[in-house]
Amino acid sequence: MAHDDEGLLPETLAARALGWIDPATGAVVPAIHPSTTYLRDADNSYATHGRVYSRDDNPGYDQVEALLNRLEGGSGALLFSSGMAAATALFLALRPGDHVVAPDVMYWALRGWLTDFARPWGLDVEFVPSADLGALRAALKPGRTRLVWIETPSNPLWHVTDIAAAAELAHAAGARLAVDSTSATPVLTRPLALGADYVMHAATKYLNGHSDLIAGALVTGAQDETWARVQAVRKGIGAVLGPFEAWLLLRGMRTLYPRVRTQCANALDLARALEGYPGVEEVLYPGLESHPHHEVARRQMEGGFGGMLSVRLSGGERAAIEVAARTRVFTRATSLGGVESLIEHRASIEGPSSPVPADLLRLSVGIEAADDLIADMTQAIDAAR
Repeated sequence: MAHDDEGLLPETLAARALGWIDPATGAVVPAIHPSTTYLRDADNSYATHGRVYSRDDNPGYDQVEALLNRLEGGSGALLFSSGMAAATALFLALRPGDHVVAPDVMYWALRGWLTDFARPWGLDVEFVPSADLGALRAALKPGRTRLVWIETPSNPLWHVTDIAAAAELAHAAGARLAVDSTSATPVLTRPLALGADYVMHAATKYLNGHSDLIAGALVTGAQDETWARVQAVRKGIGAVLGPFEAWLLLRGMRTLYPRVRTQCANALDLARALEGYPGVEEVLYPGLESHPHHEVARRQMEGGFGGMLSVRLSGGERAAIEVAARTRVFTRATSLGGVESLIEHRASIEGPSSPVPADLLRLSVGIEAADDLIADMTQAIDAAR
């Protein structure tokens, strides 16, 4: 049961999880529904309860999907078993022969899937530097391009693509624009309001924020044939989230706004402290005025520039790996968006074909004291010189 929430700010909606109350018990926190199957009515229909089987959906999805849909300003949202399941569902809703455009530097696992699976399946996949609007325009094939996928800020170089401009280009070519907004979150950017058609989140990351579940989500601007196909893909391949994971995700989303805002403030403090620091070749963070896409980020990202940054070390790969080994507050681990700060040498994770420079460390900045994060990185850099 929902309360009247008209006029409330997004951070209030998130903290209250839309204010839904269990009508049967009055519980403020929703129940977990592990049932896989549901009662059929005496007339052999499902009219009373409306659910058939948990591969279609689960009652635990309703509140999470409704909250994310409100935060993104969409017309529908779907939860998935992972960020990869959410992203690939949109591509699988296309048809063999369709042309799609994606960034040349993006989330590595999705890039690999597009290369190794989507292309052999029949999609015509083209990779371009999507923050370069001229390159994006040149890649589009009017009448053939069906989907433009962008990631902004992009992992792990943190390029920022102008969403409104990309949407205009995509729509002029008859294509739709999907935005991986995992690192921005609806706290900072609402792609649908800027003209995008779909928003994807690896909900494992910032939406959850506690590094204790795997989940993904898609939000659409319109309930149309493509969205119906996405729903069919989720059901058909069983890419559904477990009920406990859905419950954990809703719990995490209640603190989304204060977490992300703290992470943004910490990341900006750290980026400023490391820019020009001895042993640091370059700091990649859209909040710095030196960043090539700072003006786009300032215009497009409200209230912060994200909790992710990358650092390139003057001593090359050896120095980067040694710095990561010498941190005490930053934890050497994959992933991002959790309350704890993580550090990772991306090139060695991605392998020989990675476009990531070997001297680069990716930092996911948590909610610890900024002074401790700065002291930890500077002592590690000093020790590795």
